[in-house]
This record gives sequence, structure tokens and C-alpha cells, in this order.
Amino acid sequence: MKAMFSKKTLIKLIRSNMVPLLFFVICLGGVVASKLSFLYIVNEIVNRLDRNLFLVLSLIIPVVAGMGLNFALVIGAMAGQIGLIAIKVWNIGGILGLFLAMLISVPFALVFGYATGILLNKTKGKEMITSLILGFFAMGLYQLVFLLFVGTIIPIKNPEIVLPGGIGLKNAIDLSLIQYALDNLLSINIVGVRIPVASFILIGLLCLFTKFILKTKIGQDFRAVGQDMHVAEVAGIDVDRTRLVAITISTLLAAWGQIIFLQNIGTLQTYSSHEQVGMFAVAAILVGGASVTKATISNAIIGTILFHTLFIVSPNAGKNLFGDPQIGEFFRSFVAYGVIALSLALHAIQKNFDANIRAESAE
Repeated sequence: MKAMFSKKTLIKLIRSNMVPLLFFVICLGGVVASKLSFLYIVNEIVNRLDRNLFLVLSLIIPVVAGMGLNFALVIGAMAGQIGLIAIKVWNIGGILGLFLAMLISVPFALVFGYATGILLNKTKGKEMITSLILGFFAMGLYQLVFLLFVGTIIPIKNPEIVLPGGIGLKNAIDLSLIQYALDNLLSINIVGVRIPVASFILIGLLCLFTKFILKTKIGQDFRAVGQDMHVAEVAGIDVDRTRLVAITISTLLAAWGQIIFLQNIGTLQTYSSHEQVGMFAVAAILVGGASVTKATISNAIIGTILFHTLFIVSPNAGKNLFGDPQIGEFFRSFVAYGVIALSLALHAIQKNFDANIRAESAE
């Protein structure tokens, strides 16, 4: 009986962690095939955690609230980029410029998040596809503003960022004035691994905020709405307002996450830096074992490590295995989209399996 219980427990554990286990094996194979030094890989993983984890963590609250994976993260990223463009125009750098960009992004992120929430409340049950299409629509408006309105309606004359004709922003804007402003604020070196302590303190604060808010009244409302909207409404919870708060918080966190991401990169690709933000963040959290109905901080951390480890090692692995590093590049681009389809398919299989188990138990 004990052996059977252990076997069932092991099978259940494997089934519930199929995606992270699969990607752990793929990453392990990639690390071996790439022949990169362990120290290099660890440094790169730490750097990518610093750069991407804040964005991935911003996905958790909407999932808990039953809104699925927020592909509209791209809209929050645009709000963050507006803040960065503002400090570039005013030429305010360093940590002051970074926090000013975050402050400027707040009203934009709140307005964008509120508008997104209103739309998603109109399309209950179809939030993920709606947020995905909304992201594409928002990108069109963003390009309209910064290609046509800048230099005409919006008086920006800085030749460093405006196109030669005086209308529209350049495709690439140098952010060297705030590059590593947060990363270098406080950092330590442990056995050759550089750890940006200030960045991880900020990420840690977000983790604490997420845990704290989920224990408050609004957090309990998120869970109740995520489990069953009808029951939550009968219990007296304002479902639409609760969902609105969840998506607005996610949008604001995405704006700050994009600012942290770009201060590490040092360059703003004006019309493309935000394009893959939602897709890569969603892929990362899914790799960590999250689903459209469940996401935790550990899912975000594990997923970011596994997903970006694959990104680090795949070019060299492709070169060593097939003699062409481009194959590795194609593979990691494929992974970003393939993991979403695979994770959602495995989630559906797991859901059907759990339903069958419950049916058998009921009999």
C-alpha cells in the first residue's frame, strides 16, 4: 500500500510538473552540447534574471484573478518607454532619471490598465486572445503617436532622438545616461559572479508585495473571482472592479519592469523593444509550471531561469551539433512560441486527467 501510494504520488508530481521537467532536460542537454563554461552560464542567468524577472512576476495577479495570461503586458511596456523617452528629452540620467521615468510612467500605466480592464470585462472568458489583439492595436497607436505626432503636435526638437526631417522619433535611442543605473547602485562579486543586489532587492520587494496583496481582502477577492465569478458575485464581490484592479496593477508593474529591462540593455528600440515583452514573459512563466489558472512566484523564478538558460546555450549548442549557430537562433525563436502551445496543450491534458480521476472517485 505504501509503495503504491509512493508510486501514485510520484506520478502525480511528474504530471503536475511536466513542462518544467521537460525543459530542465532540454536545458541540461543544451548546456552539455554548448560546451560553455559554467561561470559564464551562471553570470548570464543572473543577468537575465535581473533583466526579465520583474516583467514575468507582473503576470501573476491577473492569473490569480481568473483573467488568464496577460498578453497585454506590451501596453504596460509602452507606458514605461514613454517615461524613458521623457527623461531622454530632458537629459536626466543616473538613478534619479531612472526613478523619474518610473514616476512619469505611472499615470500612463494606470490609464492604459484601466482601459484594458474595461475591455477585458466586456470579453469575459476570452481575455487572453483579447489582450493579445489589444496589444497589436496598441502598437499601431503607439507608432502613430511617435512617428507622426512627435514634431507636429508634440513639440520635441532634440536632434539626438528626432528624425532628420523633424517629425517622428528615431528607431534607436541611446539610454547610456541611465544604463546600469540600478544594476550598479549596489552590486557584489561572489566567486566571479556579479550580482546586482539593488535590482534583486527591488524584485524581492515585488515578491513580498505580491504575497502581501494576495493575503489582503482584495487578494481574497482575486482568488474568489478566479475560482468562480458567479459564486463571487453572489457572495457580494464586485467582480468587474476586482478584475479591473488586477489588470491595472499588472500593467503598472509591466511599465516598471520594462524600464528595469531597458536600463540593463542601454538602448531603446523605439518601435520594437515592447513587441515581444508579453510573449517572452508568458513563455517564461509557463516553462516554470504555471497555467492559465495558476501561477506562483516560484513558477516565475524557475521559468525565467529555464527559459533564458535555453536562450543562452542554444546558439553554441546549434553550432557544435550542426555546425551552424543560426540553427540555435531559429530554435530559441521557435521555443518562445512553441512553449506556449505545448504548455497550454499539456494543461488541457492535465485538466482532462484530473476530471477523469474525480469522476472515477465519485463512482
